[in-house]
Amino acid sequence: QVQLVESGGGLVQAGDTLRLSCTASRLSVSIAAMGWFRQAPGKEREFVAAISWSTSSTYYADSVKGRFTISRDNAKNTVYLQMNSLKPEDTAVYYCAVGRFRGSFDLRTVTYDYWGQGTQVTVSS
Repeated sequence: QVQLVESGGGLVQAGDTLRLSCTASRLSVSIAAMGWFRQAPGKEREFVAAISWSTSSTYYADSVKGRFTISRDNAKNTVYLQMNSLKPEDTAVYYCAVGRFRGSFDLRTVTYDYWGQGTQVTVSS
């Protein structure tokens, strides 16, 4: 069973930066992508960003494009989310996820199978 552990969340002010990390263990499956999602209080979980495990392709939600950057270190089985120019509306629990390879590396259609426990990000105004 794949295990994911997120870290790096915290309380910051608007305009600040944070870097989230997610390390995967027990990766016994072929991976298409790793992604970040977030869930704010009273809202549905939403997609934030994804990165292909085999190529340099990335994909972002419009709400974070230009402010957040996803990257990975395959040797460490770790994916990062660099968050710049944070806004109060970025406040949420952030989850990383792994999507198994099912014949396509299209980041728009990846199904995510394994999820971390989440890390809280709070941005004060």
